[in-house]
Amino acid sequence: MGALLQRQTEVQVAYMGSFEEGEKRQGVNHGEAAVIRAPRISSFPRPQVTWFRDGRKIPPSSRIAITLENTLVILSTVAPDAGRYYVQAVNDKNGDNKTSQPITLAVENVGGPADPIAPTIIIPPKNTSVVAGTSEVTMECVANARPLIKLHIVWKKDGAPLSSGISDYNRRLTIANPTVSDAGYYECEAMLRSSSVAPVTRGAYLSVLEPPQFVREPERHITAEMEKVVDIPCRAKGVPPPSITWYKDAALVEVGKLTRFKQRSDGGLQISGLLPDDTGMLQCFAHNAAGEAQTSTYLAVTSIAPNITRGPLDSTVIDGMSVVLACETSGAPRPAITWQKGERILASGSVQLPRFTLLESGSLLISPTHISDAGTYTCLATNSRGVDEASADLVVWARTRITKPPQDQSVIKGTQASMVCGVTHDPRVTVRYVWEKDGATLAVETNPRIRLDRNGSLHISQTWSGDIGTYTCRVLSAGGNDSRNAHLRVRQLPHAPEHPVATLSTVERRAINLTWAKPFDGNSPLMRYILEMSENNAPWTILLASVDPEATSVMVKGLVPARSYQFRLCAVNDVGKGQFSKDTERVSLPEEPPTAPPQNVIASGRTNQSIMIQWQPPPESHQNGILKGYIIRYCLAGLPVGYQFKNITDADVNNLLLEDLIIWTNYEIEVAAYNSAGLGVYSSKVTEWTLQGVPTVPPGNVHAEATNSTTIRFTWNAPSPQFINGINQGYKLIAWEPTQEEEVTMVTARPNFQDSIHVGFVSGLKKFTEYFTSVLCFTTPGDGPRSSPQLVRTHEDVPGPVGHLSFNDILDTSLKVSWQEPGEKNGILTGYRISWEEYNRTNTRVTHYLPNVTLEYRVTGLTALTTYTIEVAAMTSKGQGQVSASTISSGVPPELPGAPTNLGISNIGPRSVTLQFRPGYDGKTSISRWVVEAQVGVIGESEEWLLIYQLGNEPDARSMEVPDLNPFTYYSFRMRQVNIVGTSPPSQPSRKIQTLQAPPDMAPANVTLRTASETSLWLRWMPLPEMEYNGNPESVGYKIKYGRSDGHGKTLSHTVQDRVEREYTIEDLEEWTEYRVQVQAFNAIGSGPWSQAVVGRTRESVPSSGPTNVSALATTSSSMLVRWSEIPEADRNGLVLGYKVRYKEKDSDSQARFWLVEGNSSRSAQLTGLGKYVLYEVQVLAFTRIGDGSPSHPPILERTLDDVPGPPMGILFPEVRTTSVRLIWQPPAAPNGIILAYQITHRLNATTANTATVEVLAPSARQYMATGLKPESVYLFRITAQTRKGWGEAAEALVVTTEKRDRPQPPSKPVVQQEDVKARSVLLSWEPGSDGLSPVRYYTIQTRELPSGRWALHSASVSHNASAFTVDRLKPFTSYKFRVKATNDIGDSEFSEESESLTTLQAAPDEAPAILSVTPHTTTSVLIRWQPPSEDKINGILLGFRIRYRELLYEGLRGFTLRGINNPGAKWAELTSLYSMRNLTRPSLTQYELDNLSKHRRYEIRMSVYNAVGEGPLSPPQEVFVGEAVPTAAPQNVAIHSATATQLDVTWEPPPLDNQNGDIQGYKIYFWEAQRRNLTEKVKTLFLAENSVKLKNLTGYTAYMVSVAAFNAAGDGPRSTPTRGQTQQAAPSAPGSVKFSELTTTSVNVSWDAPQFPNGPLEGYRLVYEPCTPVDGK
Repeated sequence: MGALLQRQTEVQVAYMGSFEEGEKRQGVNHGEAAVIRAPRISSFPRPQVTWFRDGRKIPPSSRIAITLENTLVILSTVAPDAGRYYVQAVNDKNGDNKTSQPITLAVENVGGPADPIAPTIIIPPKNTSVVAGTSEVTMECVANARPLIKLHIVWKKDGAPLSSGISDYNRRLTIANPTVSDAGYYECEAMLRSSSVAPVTRGAYLSVLEPPQFVREPERHITAEMEKVVDIPCRAKGVPPPSITWYKDAALVEVGKLTRFKQRSDGGLQISGLLPDDTGMLQCFAHNAAGEAQTSTYLAVTSIAPNITRGPLDSTVIDGMSVVLACETSGAPRPAITWQKGERILASGSVQLPRFTLLESGSLLISPTHISDAGTYTCLATNSRGVDEASADLVVWARTRITKPPQDQSVIKGTQASMVCGVTHDPRVTVRYVWEKDGATLAVETNPRIRLDRNGSLHISQTWSGDIGTYTCRVLSAGGNDSRNAHLRVRQLPHAPEHPVATLSTVERRAINLTWAKPFDGNSPLMRYILEMSENNAPWTILLASVDPEATSVMVKGLVPARSYQFRLCAVNDVGKGQFSKDTERVSLPEEPPTAPPQNVIASGRTNQSIMIQWQPPPESHQNGILKGYIIRYCLAGLPVGYQFKNITDADVNNLLLEDLIIWTNYEIEVAAYNSAGLGVYSSKVTEWTLQGVPTVPPGNVHAEATNSTTIRFTWNAPSPQFINGINQGYKLIAWEPTQEEEVTMVTARPNFQDSIHVGFVSGLKKFTEYFTSVLCFTTPGDGPRSSPQLVRTHEDVPGPVGHLSFNDILDTSLKVSWQEPGEKNGILTGYRISWEEYNRTNTRVTHYLPNVTLEYRVTGLTALTTYTIEVAAMTSKGQGQVSASTISSGVPPELPGAPTNLGISNIGPRSVTLQFRPGYDGKTSISRWVVEAQVGVIGESEEWLLIYQLGNEPDARSMEVPDLNPFTYYSFRMRQVNIVGTSPPSQPSRKIQTLQAPPDMAPANVTLRTASETSLWLRWMPLPEMEYNGNPESVGYKIKYGRSDGHGKTLSHTVQDRVEREYTIEDLEEWTEYRVQVQAFNAIGSGPWSQAVVGRTRESVPSSGPTNVSALATTSSSMLVRWSEIPEADRNGLVLGYKVRYKEKDSDSQARFWLVEGNSSRSAQLTGLGKYVLYEVQVLAFTRIGDGSPSHPPILERTLDDVPGPPMGILFPEVRTTSVRLIWQPPAAPNGIILAYQITHRLNATTANTATVEVLAPSARQYMATGLKPESVYLFRITAQTRKGWGEAAEALVVTTEKRDRPQPPSKPVVQQEDVKARSVLLSWEPGSDGLSPVRYYTIQTRELPSGRWALHSASVSHNASAFTVDRLKPFTSYKFRVKATNDIGDSEFSEESESLTTLQAAPDEAPAILSVTPHTTTSVLIRWQPPSEDKINGILLGFRIRYRELLYEGLRGFTLRGINNPGAKWAELTSLYSMRNLTRPSLTQYELDNLSKHRRYEIRMSVYNAVGEGPLSPPQEVFVGEAVPTAAPQNVAIHSATATQLDVTWEPPPLDNQNGDIQGYKIYFWEAQRRNLTEKVKTLFLAENSVKLKNLTGYTAYMVSVAAFNAAGDGPRSTPTRGQTQQAAPSAPGSVKFSELTTTSVNVSWDAPQFPNGPLEGYRLVYEPCTPVDGK
């Protein structure tokens, strides 16, 4: 019979162990709670525990608590609580009694203030579980506070206060006879009464458990057949819900390991495929924390031999349909069904091939059928009692399918439309074609224009508008029916615009208003109108080629007065140009005066008194009427005189000779035309001279002779007038020394028209000197030839003063006088005259004449100690020359003069001062010259004195003005006085003064302007040299003035306060705009002159706004026409190369798409391939060579036209019964309009099924229940949606009416053929697995990127019919694996086995390198640095880089961007110049020097990368100016010379010429103390290309390091290697910290510290001391 398992029984034995050994100690702070836990002891049952202290039992009290866990808690401890505590444990069952080791408690911090202590919960309540029916349950909560008397504890349940069951000073809550309603959250709250201290709360949950009780039990005896399924119920309740466990014959049923045993969610046991061994006793145990219950039943299993009660029948089926071959059986155990075709097993309990499904009834479902499935099928029924079998034949016809369906067509009226309908079918069946138009059958036989081919193609000739509609091809056959739709649209030329009317405009001159009515568009949206015009009956010409198709009027402007006009229009659609409208009535414009001047006015001098004028009439379009003649006005150019007029009354005359003009005079001439309406515009002024030339022969009979020592007289005859060739303006008399031909003396002589002989003089010549002489004649245009040179000498004259007069050998009665020959002899010296006299006594004069070779003379007979005036003069035959005189005292030789004294300074100005002084000793002779010297700049010990001014022949001077000083410069002056002996020593230096400030005298030099960015320009200049500051350096700065070159906008300025700043970036400018910039220097006094203006243009940028007037018009359900106008010129920011139409579905997360329109003349685009009945956001943007501009805003919304819908989506059968199914679906992904209804058709998926059930549902329907179906049958459901355009494409799904549905089996391992591997996609194929009697609805494909990627979803909606799919969106040159799973109405299959790994092919790179910098390297090269794209963007193996570069010619003008603008059809490539290219084959490069560029050119540079497949995109353009680069080498041969203790002289040589990269503008000298660089480094800047500098104000005897760098207009070059130098020794600074010690009456000990700055090796100290008061009277 079996075995039963009894309930569990527990046996427990009383025992008691021992307490833990060892004494314990515990401390607590005064006032806090002491928690003493009872020592551990093992015991059963739990012992009774009593606490003792010093032998006395401790009872609970308000201060003492003993918890349920036997923990002793002493609240608010005080000093007496200290002591020894122990416990006594008693076992009630066996009487054992044990005492623990003592626990010593110490109370610490006793004696402190008894401050209040906030409540704290020491022992909180614990989560507690209790079984319903228990007598009681207790929860406890022990709290502490001070003062303890005010402590109060409140219990709450689920937030509500409790009042009953509270005990032990409110520390315990007892609940009697707890039930489920007592379960909940209990909390205790401890508070201090009459205190503001916040209470504390702790809580715990109470759970009330209920033991299990059976709700449903199995019958005591159950009988079942073998191989059937039996369900044994067993359901129990309890708290917590009990778990169910099954036992068979007292052995646990391990449900997880036994596949035939399944425990249901309610606890029942299901046994599938019953076996005889399943007979036995089954027990069900229900168990939870509260207890256990059990029930049992007896199961008996029986068996019968198999019998096929309904066998298969011979069947015919269409390929692709489903067929069920019946095989219903009886028997026990249930017979095992095996289907065979020949020897091949198709389906059985262990075998199931794809498409062959063994139904629950035993029948075989073949879905879908293939042609190869034809043959004999056998059903075998087998069980342990026997075998039965039955067979049938299956015939499979190839399904009739439309494989080449008709396509939507748009044909032009009158042409032929052909619609194919290609069909494949079984050769054993006959097909018939039926064509319908808009649902009605076409009468092909009765309409000669319509022809039907044998292959089903429909041909319609001579199409017209009546042929427009939807055509359906239906194919009927025994092998199945099929149908497809296509739409035919017949387009034709648009009709002519109607009622064109032309009238003169009332609001604008020279304009005509034209209106018309919109014509029929020919079933194709109008694209534009063409407006033609006939002027003055001339042939028709196109006036406007693209008039807005929505317009019905236009104003034609810019017409010519006095002309008549006619207009006509035609409409244009995509078929072509329609007929022109009727001509408008002719409209004439009134005459106006000519609006343009005569053209090509030319004036040329005919004679010296006449000018010929020629011109051409004004352009015909500006004559504005019939010309009547011309007015010529002329006057003397540049003189305030009135005009003279000439009237030409014949309009055919176009020249005039102006006569009686002034010879060789400039005239201004203008010409204007006139008609009946008045005088027109004068032409621009032309100027012309009457004729003249230069003489071609020299004057004749030229004779030159000297008239005195400085003058030569010329005589000559005038050239013949026929050779003067103009007005004789005079003669030039020329004289020059033979050895100095370049230095000529020239005198102009006016012509003398009365005398035949002309006379002229050249004076101011050197005396007694030979000259070549010549004469020429000249007119205003120039000089004639010179006459032949004649040699002439000027006359003798008296000589100049003798040189170097001096005295020596001075005795009491004689002295020797010496001199040198005169510098200007002016003839042949004949001798010298010497005379002397006593000072101011002319009667004592003595004179002697000496020969010309005598240069000294001894004067005798002088009176001792007497002052004499001595004179010496040279003589020629012309007489005595200038006298040189000096005073001398006899017996007293002249001496060097003394220095001037008492220098005073006044009248200090920016450039001059006045010096007052007292003359020094005159050296016993007169003072001949005063000399002023100065130290300039900061005055130091070693500064040199410079000669800055001399004043001569003022011996009695006492003050002088010193000119030509520098503003704001320190000066210290000193003077010397000079006599016959020599120069005096210098005076004492004056006080140091500073000249006043003055505005700078010069503008900054070398001003250059370069493009920096789209909105900035880089301005550079050479700062002022320090000597040009003319003021306080701290106040020196620069002012920058800039504005647009075209004069628009404001002129702005910026101030730079740094005097040594050399550059400034002007920001916030407009893009692609030319600016004019000037710089001036300023100081505290004022501003200097402006520099010459420089011009620069900001860089081209992207447009800052989108095109205007954007519109969109839907033309079909998948296309729309977009139009726009130009971007405002101010927002273009460069040359527009084309446009991009940006469009995306509104409110969609998908990426926007772009439609490219190349060239800058197109203003429309036809977007195609759009979604049907989709609302699109449309924007238009323009792009320049820099990139895309801003799109137009706001976006234009336009919806494409509606169409028939796509198929509904997501068909599922969540509920399938044997006679009914419920299906659900989602609306079409492409509704293509407003859904009006759904149509559901279902029929048996069998060849013999000729009837179908059709039902139309409301558009809101999303589910449908089909009833009355046949069990175990395959049905085909078709769902289609309807819009106003008709019924759309149907979605199909198969379903099997069986309840034996399961998840599908996984597809086979997917494979990819090598030829199907692309760079970004692969073709994946697989074989379907079994569908589990629920047809597959879709497949899911996952991809995994190797080596470490995770599985990622690629597509979750692959068609259920598919066995291959193109997996796209893959990365090139990347390894992947793939797997597939199938999904049916029940759920997902397992994923297939992973595919073999494969690597996609390489593709061209996706990204460009990021150009980090482009900097000038030399004057003909730039250094490019870049960062390659990331490896995943290279899409293969990087092979190298390509650099594209080209000149940008818009530094001053637009250059290449001007090309193509006049060509409306110019494409993008035509609007840009070609690039040059460098190919770099080293993929590791990150920088490259691009050389062989042209100097002083701006270049655009772009980069790309390439691999074996191709080249990636170009990087954004980078611009650089070539021709300026910083020096690439340092100055050479830096040398240091120690000049003084505070000065080093540094010299160097420039960098090598090849490394200067431009003109060196200056040097920067960096210097620092060798040991203290960070603290002492300074820089001195020289803004001149000098090669030396003096470093002053240095520290004495200190080592310095010096480094020099050159700079040019581009910036600073590298520094030279530091060079070492040392200043000279200097006097040391004072010793520090002088101290006195050991003082006695006669001695003192003096000590001191070494000087802070020794400025050299110390050689010793000098100690100076003296008494402060006299000692001993001394």
